[in-house]
Amino acid sequence: WKSRETRLSRAALAIPVSLPFLLGIAGFLGMLRMYRCLSLQEGQPIYLAVKGVVFDVTSGKEFYGKGAPYNALVGKDSTRGVAKMSLDPADLTHDTTGLTEEELKSLDDIFNNVYKAKYPIVGYTSRRILNEDGSPNLDFKPEDQPHFSIKDEF
Repeated sequence: WKSRETRLSRAALAIPVSLPFLLGIAGFLGMLRMYRCLSLQEGQPIYLAVKGVVFDVTSGKEFYGKGAPYNALVGKDSTRGVAKMSLDPADLTHDTTGLTEEELKSLDDIFNNVYKAKYPIVGYTSRRILNEDGSPNLDFKPEDQPHFSIKDEF
């Protein structure tokens, strides 16, 4: 019999950048978890999120792939873990509450000089594009993002 990951349609891998806008919080985080499962299979994309931005880190599979040192960061928003340089499961969350100024500076440096510099952005977590009540964050404009081209969405 085939594993759950194997049964998933390969068509599910062709996810447009606009999909996070349609899924909402639970749906998009569920999609990241699905990609975590799929990333354990050779040849599948490897996604992780930092500061609400989803990166395709497949080109760094020696760091993020199955059995690699940073695989724990994959399939979720691991902002706190990146800031603290921690792989503790309790730190693998989007929550930055209580981080020191030094940790926040480290987060910004790693976000800009590692993730944005090396890996393509494939989407945004719903926490970045929605308010806590689930309504759209009107301040978020993908077309204003320096790494985003509206034509790439379609």
